[in-house]
Amino acid sequence: MKNNSYYPIDEIASLKDMLENSVKKYGDTNAFLVKKDRKSPYEGVTYKEFYKDVEGLGTAFLRMGLSGKKIAVIGQNRYEWAVTYLAAANGESMIVPIDKELPYEDWAHLLDISDVTTVVYSEKFAENMVKAREENKKIRFLVNMDLDDNTEQEISFKKLLASGKMMANEGDKSFANVKINPDEAKILLFTSGTTAISKGVLLSHKNICAALMGMCTMAYIGPGDIFLSILPLHHTYECNCGFLAPLYRGCTIAHCDGLKYIAKNLAESKATVMLCVPAVIEAMYKRIWSVAKKNGIDQKLKKGIKLSNSLRKVHIDMRRKIFKQIHDNFGGHFRMFVVGAAAPNPEVSKGLRDFGFLVIQGYGITECSPIVALNRDTNFRDDAAGQAMPNIAIDVVDKNSEGIGEIVCKGPNVMLGYYQNKEATDEVIVDGWFHTGDLGYIDDEGFCHITGRKKSVIVTQNGKNIFPEELEIFLNENEYILESMVYGEYNPEDGETYLCALIVPKFDEIKSDFGDDVSDEKIRSLMEDAVKTVNKRNPLYKYIRKFEIRDKELTKTTTGKIKRYLEMPKKEK
Repeated sequence: MKNNSYYPIDEIASLKDMLENSVKKYGDTNAFLVKKDRKSPYEGVTYKEFYKDVEGLGTAFLRMGLSGKKIAVIGQNRYEWAVTYLAAANGESMIVPIDKELPYEDWAHLLDISDVTTVVYSEKFAENMVKAREENKKIRFLVNMDLDDNTEQEISFKKLLASGKMMANEGDKSFANVKINPDEAKILLFTSGTTAISKGVLLSHKNICAALMGMCTMAYIGPGDIFLSILPLHHTYECNCGFLAPLYRGCTIAHCDGLKYIAKNLAESKATVMLCVPAVIEAMYKRIWSVAKKNGIDQKLKKGIKLSNSLRKVHIDMRRKIFKQIHDNFGGHFRMFVVGAAAPNPEVSKGLRDFGFLVIQGYGITECSPIVALNRDTNFRDDAAGQAMPNIAIDVVDKNSEGIGEIVCKGPNVMLGYYQNKEATDEVIVDGWFHTGDLGYIDDEGFCHITGRKKSVIVTQNGKNIFPEELEIFLNENEYILESMVYGEYNPEDGETYLCALIVPKFDEIKSDFGDDVSDEKIRSLMEDAVKTVNKRNPLYKYIRKFEIRDKELTKTTTGKIKRYLEMPKKEK
């Protein structure tokens, strides 16, 4: 029988409530595992210590006159980023996380249009940040996370934190006495811009707390869980689900040194949970099998899976024992992947579960803080984005003949609106329902299935709707294709729209199988075979008529979504 029950949670009205409650319940538990550098070991920072740092920096911000002002934070995933976020959001300022991967012109533009007065950043941005302030007179304070002492241009984060903590210790209760209005805009996030230029999303404490409470009723996390944070914190998925949710539930957070250090950091931190995108678990799963094949134990592994699955049918779970070596390679404690940003390959999800690692996926969007639907850890489907959280309503509108329409949702997690853009807000929030722009359907069990983006749907002359994401999944299943993008090209001669594809081959795989001197003709032949295979499984109107091979990866957001508007052939833009 499927378990659709909910885990008990603490009610919270604000992130300040959340942190204060967690300090009371988990005060001496490590909130963070922090490294001085990549070669250093992780060292614990307790919930009490973290709160003191947040209070100290928040007090310093208030003393600087930043009440009602916007504070931006930009840098890699690190402890100082987390302290800055809650010091601003739980004080009287608005926090503005900025994508660290953006070029100078883009992030400087975001600082300008968001009217930021203070920026907290890592050393990598120091030189350009000084330049940005010279060009943008609204920026008053530059706070460098890595500076030991103040300079004429920059404030040392360490010095600022120390001064704030001293003031708080000497009786300054200004930060502690801040009263949070749960409905007030306190977080300004910029969307990743996969289909158009980024918009500023205004979120409140109520929005985020609704998402935290909802998701934690459906998948258990708690004391003893250690999250390895690998996705960019500026993105609401990692920020809310991989930073704020663990703090809400008494977990510990360790920041990863970089994607190539995941295995090392898993072992060092003894992590149990990780948020990731499909590409991460697919690479891990592939490596398990490639190493097994290289060592001549792939058949033994298959027999182990068959034995384990048979035992599980009679409620005997021996996966951690049978696949001990694999678990040891993941640090020995790992138990769950939470996958977002795109749909993972169901075969990979099941394959990792066969080894004893739970994989659940969710569906969300920045404007919804971000979770809309989530698979329970006790009732999940590998081919679905999940079920609606208990405090969220999901519906499908404008359905076509196949029952596919636009996903809409309503609930306390829905944003207040777009920053200084009422017109765009009114377009997406209608009668309280947020129109996600995603297409899909809800099955009889309440699972939400996403089939594509409304803006990327290709409509044929006969009115047939084609979802390019579906065809991309089929193409990407090919062993020699790294990624692809399907789009429509209009033919003025017959008035029809035909399907085309941009394909990025796995050049290393091809060279491994066919030699380093493999010809361009052979590579094209392999891609042609892949396209033919996809066409055979689809009706004629879904046939891919032509394709172009790219030797570089397609432009993507920091969470791995293809920026279609940048990759479309110029005449189609």
